[in-house]
Amino acid sequence: MARASNNYVNVEDDSDYYFREIVDIYRSCSTMSAGTAIVRGRLDQLNYVTLNIAVTGMSGAGKSTFVNAIRGIPNSHPLAAPTGVTETTTTPVKYNHPSMPNVTIWDLPGIGTTKHQAKTYTKQQKFETYDVFIIITSERFKENDILLAKAILKQKKLYYFVRSKIDNDMYAEQQMSRRSEAQVLANIRWDCQKHLRDLGNPKVFLMSSFHLEKYDFPELIETLKEELPENKRLALIQSLPVYSTEILRMKCKHFRKMIWLTAFGAGAVAMAPLPGLALVCDYAIVLSFLSKVHKAFGLDEESLQRLSVRINKPVRELRSAMKSRFRDGVNPDVLSKFLATPGVTVAASVQSTMTFLVGVGTLVAGGVSIAAVHHLLTKGMAEMEDDAKAVLTVAQLT
Repeated sequence: MARASNNYVNVEDDSDYYFREIVDIYRSCSTMSAGTAIVRGRLDQLNYVTLNIAVTGMSGAGKSTFVNAIRGIPNSHPLAAPTGVTETTTTPVKYNHPSMPNVTIWDLPGIGTTKHQAKTYTKQQKFETYDVFIIITSERFKENDILLAKAILKQKKLYYFVRSKIDNDMYAEQQMSRRSEAQVLANIRWDCQKHLRDLGNPKVFLMSSFHLEKYDFPELIETLKEELPENKRLALIQSLPVYSTEILRMKCKHFRKMIWLTAFGAGAVAMAPLPGLALVCDYAIVLSFLSKVHKAFGLDEESLQRLSVRINKPVRELRSAMKSRFRDGVNPDVLSKFLATPGVTVAASVQSTMTFLVGVGTLVAGGVSIAAVHHLLTKGMAEMEDDAKAVLTVAQLT
């Protein structure tokens, strides 16, 4: 449990992550409206931050398949990066995330070809554009990969080595020997690292783009979470396809952090309530948050369609597992019904939650709305989390 002093919130699971920052903002402002403007600016900064991931390496290493996998798109999808046994990427190609357009994956040409030699590669590909680099190979890492990593280091950018097509290696080994999967993976990892010693023996992530839930992809994401700046980290987690309960857990933790910030941004305003609703808040902010959660949890129609193709199960079977009020989407009509919570329920929530606002004198007027919005966002996210868990169970990804 996270404990805070000086009248700050005391809750679990990092859900008070931005609360300290919010309280300090309001204490430093002479008016409530000035503090709210700053909080809203902070919320926009986190919601709309850009993240540019460059995928590069030797030609034929499976870069395009990786690009598709981290976007949650099968190679057969109309928006997929083209794949093939020959070099299909000759210039940097931009692929927006299907549900988060501010997250972009770049499929860079393979290094080491006659068109893209290592010495001129960094200038050709405009390395300053990207936040992080994934260097992929399907064999052992070679001299060009090391030169590329050194060039990225000079740009003071993050880079990670990925050994792709591990599923193919595992199948081949099973046909030729009786070594265990752990032994095969250890040998591949050792062989890769042996050729990267000039870089100080960096970590190598073994993975299959067709089975993200296996091998080292979860470890790659954990490493990115630790090393990316906070705002970029949140964009990364939000954009990941929901292929396991662990990824869903990461997403839940991220959005729990955002609930207080969203509640202050939506509730600390002087607005007239919607007809039939007693709650005074900015409904557009509430709708935006719940819509982001819905998409990030893979519950929207497009995400379900992509999952359906991947696991070869009809969308109706996946949707049948969803029981919440958001099973058919997040829209103003659903939101209005959701916000029409009986007064007793809201009052009980306000009474328990108002204790979090002690010491923030400028928020006395807006405290009720803030607490009510916090309660409703928490409740709505919990319902969607249950739906996402149920879909993963039907998809046999638990």
